[in-house]
Amino acid sequence: MKVPVEVEDEKNEALEPEDAVEAGVVEPESEAESEPDEEAEERARVEAAIRAGEEAAERELAADANKIREERDELQKKLASVEDQIEAAKKEASEATERMMRLQADWENYRRRTAAERLAEKERAAEGLVSNLLPVIDDIERAIEHAGATDENEQLKQFVDGVSAVHTKLLAVLSKEGVEPIDPAGEPFDPLSHQAVGRVEDKDAYDETVAQVYQKGYKMGDKVIRTAMVTVSYGGPKRPAE
Repeated sequence: MKVPVEVEDEKNEALEPEDAVEAGVVEPESEAESEPDEEAEERARVEAAIRAGEEAAERELAADANKIREERDELQKKLASVEDQIEAAKKEASEATERMMRLQADWENYRRRTAAERLAEKERAAEGLVSNLLPVIDDIERAIEHAGATDENEQLKQFVDGVSAVHTKLLAVLSKEGVEPIDPAGEPFDPLSHQAVGRVEDKDAYDETVAQVYQKGYKMGDKVIRTAMVTVSYGGPKRPAE
């Protein structure tokens, strides 16, 4: 802006700018000189507005950036929490699977054990029943043998035949349960299934051969439930090795 200049007239009196112009002492300001000042002021206002806008935009961008960072941090925290939950769920699922496998293995072991126990109990019960029946079978066999040694008549023969039929049926029933008689006459002596009650000298038979069976033995499957009572020969040649 231009500073007013004080001008003195011929009387040395100070004149106002307007009076000085009218007096011809000072030339009036032209419109061309005032216009640049207005343009400069306009540009300054525009630049100030631009700077203010830029600063406001920067503040808004900074605020938005801070907000986005906060949201990002919050999402990262939530993601970390979800990942922890996923890992915990995986661990629980793995532990549950292991428990289920152990439980299944325990159940299989229990099932096999109980099945084996039931089978063993069944075998023991059947073995006990067969053991109780063996003396009855012995009596039937002795009765048949005694009746065959006496004088026969028609009625006695029919009676013996009936008893023999019952004996055969009884042995058939026991055979279905895996019960087999042990009648080792003429066979090599086996101390695991034979019980020696006497010795007989016989030079014509192999040594350690069953000479006579006093009482049959019985086995159920592979188990001997009663050994056979036998006499064993001696004095003969040794049995050749198989």
